[in-house]
Amino acid sequence: MDNYKRKKQSLPYHYDDPSLMGRQQDYLELLYDFNQTRPHEQQKKNDLQQQMSAQIGENCHIETPLHANWGCHNVHFGKGIYVNFNLCLVDDADIYVGDHCMLGPNVVIATSGHPLLPILREHNYVYNFPVHIGRNVWIGSSVQILPGVTIGDNSVIGAGSVVTHDIKANMVAYGSPCEEVRQIGEKDRKYYYKDHELDVSE
Repeated sequence: MDNYKRKKQSLPYHYDDPSLMGRQQDYLELLYDFNQTRPHEQQKKNDLQQQMSAQIGENCHIETPLHANWGCHNVHFGKGIYVNFNLCLVDDADIYVGDHCMLGPNVVIATSGHPLLPILREHNYVYNFPVHIGRNVWIGSSVQILPGVTIGDNSVIGAGSVVTHDIKANMVAYGSPCEEVRQIGEKDRKYYYKDHELDVSE
């Protein structure tokens, strides 16, 4: 089995295979063009996003710079997503992000890792597992999401967290490693931040 097929099947493979690297460089050319766009060139950015991505919905806004191993070729974005500066995608496998998600600055989403056995790393082995982020999820700044993780709908991941395992829907979670702290519920109908109350009169 060639390295491209092994890569797609989440099997360990040699990442320095020239046939893989050639495809990768082609995708990175589009990402380079995207990162060179000027602030008023929104239509150009939108057009490049369509070319770059496996899937991208309407009304997505991605701040530059954006970094991606495969130039977003394996990235599936829903609609209405906002991405702040310096998103880093290790998109060797598929990354799925649901509608209306928000990603803070300096977020890392990694689908790829290296075996612990030293001899395998010495021979450039790598493995990939997809990441799934549900609908209406808020990922705080500098969060790192590791291979194979699923985050459920509506959850909030606190700034600086390292997400090593799945997070259920409707949860507030944070820490390193990231842990579920509480469900989103009645308290959040009253307070929008710490002890600051929502003004429902307007």
